[in-house]
Amino acid sequence: MTLQKKATLISSSVAALLTLIKLIIGIASGSVAVLASAIDSILDMFVSIFNYFAISNAEKPADKTFNYGRGKIEALASVIEGTIITISGLFLLYQAVKKALTNEVSQYLDISLMVMGISLVITISLVLYLNYVAKKTNSMVIKADALHYKTDVYTNIAVLISLVLVNLTGYEIVDIIVGGFIALFIIYSAYELIRDGILILLDRAVDDEIVLKIEKIINSNERINTYHLLKTREAANQTFVEVHLVFDCLITLMEAHKVSDKIENEIKKLDEKRDWVINIHMDPYDDFKLNKEK
Repeated sequence: MTLQKKATLISSSVAALLTLIKLIIGIASGSVAVLASAIDSILDMFVSIFNYFAISNAEKPADKTFNYGRGKIEALASVIEGTIITISGLFLLYQAVKKALTNEVSQYLDISLMVMGISLVITISLVLYLNYVAKKTNSMVIKADALHYKTDVYTNIAVLISLVLVNLTGYEIVDIIVGGFIALFIIYSAYELIRDGILILLDRAVDDEIVLKIEKIINSNERINTYHLLKTREAANQTFVEVHLVFDCLITLMEAHKVSDKIENEIKKLDEKRDWVINIHMDPYDDFKLNKEK
């Protein structure tokens, strides 16, 4: 089992445990803030399970049907996750407004405080683990999972503060306000997931910093006259690079191939955690410039 799959199984199990505890206390206490945290954990559980299947498919090698592999399924998963999280945020906002209109009163505050405290410790531990896996694997799905639980840390802190204030003051408006703000925060956090997923599905180029480093590697080689059609994109942990290199027309194919291999190896050294897929086309003259002039 890969590290990514192991991480999704652990996060799914943790989310299931937190969901069960929070949901029971949230329903029993009538606290919008606790219920908001419980629903967020339910979503995290399903998202983590979905991530497991997304990673399983993304790791499959390229074949006759999917020539470039299935890496983009991670980006698709990110968009779906972000959409689900947005819907959950809207539902929580509705619950906060409903409580304000019906004047419901929170109960079992002491137990709720204990549950949310335990939940906070567990969630922080999980975030630290997922961040470790994300840095080691560069997996977009694991990064998304880590972001989910990072928002949970903030929401758990907010819920704890809310419960303490309601317990001390008796003002239910605090629970309603905190629950509403958590809902808005959840919706806001989902935007980045949806945006990044859509950009990868649209074949957005890699970061400008990496592109500049690739250009520097190409320009530093004296055997290359110029280059054109440099294209980059990402899918899961794969980074695709395409470029046309222009050599002197008298260079042998063997020499041009050696230069291309050297450039390819230097590009791969930019980030050895990435799975680089580099396609170099060798030109004896600048056909791109000639075509533009026509």
